Amino acid sequence: MPAPDTSLDWMEDVARRTVAGFPNVFAEAARAVAIHVADWPDREMLDSLDMSDPVELTGLYDGIPMTEKSVFDQPTGPDIVWLFRQPILAEWRDRGDVDLADLVAHVTVHEFAHHFGWSDDDIASIDRWWE
Repeated sequence: MPAPDTSLDWMEDVARRTVAGFPNVFAEAARAVAIHVADWPDREMLDSLDMSDPVELTGLYDGIPMTEKSVFDQPTGPDIVWLFRQPILAEWRDRGDVDLADLVAHVTVHEFAHHFGWSDDDIASIDRWWE
């Protein structure tokens, strides 16, 4: 069996296909969010979350959740969902029981849930993926 594609471009394609499959009620709001895939989170991202180990951060929503946006907010750029290739690959290897595309899709959905205003606790209450 050939090894799966693990390139940045492949992960971005999986993320974009995942978002394209969102139900209509979420699709329009999701289109306003940029998707970026990088090998690793930068130090500023880690510091903002009080994290020291970059392998612990597979994705990040960078923006103002829809439930907190105001007409008074002056956007400095688009909201962004970041996916981090090396931490995702580390999680995939460590788990050993999930399809890589499914993991990328899962991280994508999780980060977009933050855009829609869900907290980590909200997400965990209905999503047992990480158990």
